[in-house]
Amino acid sequence: MVSVDAILLAGGRASRLGGATKPLVRVGGQTLLRTAVDAVRAAGARRVVVVAPVLDDALEVTWTREEPPFGGPVAAIIAALGHVDATEVFVVACDLPTAGPAVALLGDPVPDAADGVCLDDGRRQWLIGRYRAAALRAAASGVFEGGRDASMRALLGGLRVEPVPADPALTRDIDTWEDLREVASEGPSAT
Repeated sequence: MVSVDAILLAGGRASRLGGATKPLVRVGGQTLLRTAVDAVRAAGARRVVVVAPVLDDALEVTWTREEPPFGGPVAAIIAALGHVDATEVFVVACDLPTAGPAVALLGDPVPDAADGVCLDDGRRQWLIGRYRAAALRAAASGVFEGGRDASMRALLGGLRVEPVPADPALTRDIDTWEDLREVASEGPSAT
């Protein structure tokens, strides 16, 4: 039986947002963090691990940090793997206003011949994926310095990751205030 947990990446610097706490930015009346938590729960995640300082005490999640903080997404994933015990794991960045429909595309178990799947809108979106936890752990064991400042390719490049075609509108994240204005101007259909 396939079980699934989730790793949510929410601890970045948000330098293009002037250091604002990006996961707490509201889109459609809800924080990006809450949107991501709701998305992975709706897709069947049992345990949700958020890699960030505690941002919302009301969320029923496990909080952890990469060491040192701001070590990048690979370091964050490696830090979270110790809290995951499911056979598969969603990995989702918390800057995605469309996390619900995006994660829904990853609802099926990873195919037998693959180590994972990720959305592909013309390029691989590694941070909107579903991976075998054992494959992530094996790949992480070969990454130096706990993954600090490593590229996602360093972690996932040796794995068999199948693309899941996705409309670019589903993978558009919020990195700047202009991105937020554009998403907000699109109205409820953007979330």
